[in-house]
Amino acid sequence: MDFWPKEPPLPPSRGRISAAITEYLRSTGPPPDDKTIADAFPFGDDWQLGLYLCYELHYRGFADVAAAREWDPDLLRVRAALEQPYLEALRDRAAWHERADEALDELVVEPVAGKGVTHFLQDDGELWQLREYAAQRSLYHLKEADPHAWVLPRLWGRAKAGMAAVEFDEFGGGRAERVHARLFADLMADLGLDTAYGHYLGAASAEALAVVNLMSLFGLHRALRGALVGHFATVEITSSPGSRRLAQAMRRTGAGPAAEHFYDEHVEADAVHEQVVRREVVAGLLQEEPHLDGDVAFGVDATGYVEDRLADQLLHAWRAGKSSLYAPV
Repeated sequence: MDFWPKEPPLPPSRGRISAAITEYLRSTGPPPDDKTIADAFPFGDDWQLGLYLCYELHYRGFADVAAAREWDPDLLRVRAALEQPYLEALRDRAAWHERADEALDELVVEPVAGKGVTHFLQDDGELWQLREYAAQRSLYHLKEADPHAWVLPRLWGRAKAGMAAVEFDEFGGGRAERVHARLFADLMADLGLDTAYGHYLGAASAEALAVVNLMSLFGLHRALRGALVGHFATVEITSSPGSRRLAQAMRRTGAGPAAEHFYDEHVEADAVHEQVVRREVVAGLLQEEPHLDGDVAFGVDATGYVEDRLADQLLHAWRAGKSSLYAPV
């Protein structure tokens, strides 16, 4: 099985913004104008897919889209026009803490039992729901740790060393078969899902797109390096207990050994990463640049906000016996 195929095809559009961007990438129409963007909702399907299309050019790109379009000036202007309102909306809705330590301390407090997505999947989740969860999460996990690698040139000292150590583990510690993206592809195969990179872009909800877009937003902007560190800390601190529940869900439903292994691996690895990230990456960054304290806190809060929106969307659909996906798997 190979999960490194050619670049994925462009997905179906979801509105005027994503349609115009798709047509522009195909050289069949102009990019979206300012009014088209202004009339849309920053957390909506059309906006988030349009932003995802812009960001994906900095990762693997799309089939039949020239690599040079990554730096197309008109497309970069569109990306900026989508980014700024999205960032402003996040600051309006998710700036809950002023200090990084306060925001991080709250992450170690487990949510009320049974209220989160991983609690639901552990206790009551059915195999079709685990498949949907994996399809939605594949947009990140098949590029796992890539958005965070962008921050490495923007760090130094303890922060850079700690970040590089964690990223080394995420990328398999020098062994291709242990790269976490590879392990997630194996999980998808156990669940009977297509392992092709970007295959489920057309199916993922706006809330799932917003989760991945947040990492790309923070990763691509040096000015947001503190927020990216806050995001990374959130992922590592909250991963271990959630992964333990997901591993149990995979075992209970008989999903398969690779499906179990992916989350078992994260229970152990991320428990170690949590300490490195907090003591070396966050503390090291704030020792060198204490003025970024609020930015780290914002990164933590914004991550929690978009993850909560995704959790609400998943649970609302599943408890009603409906699919959480924009389009069928």
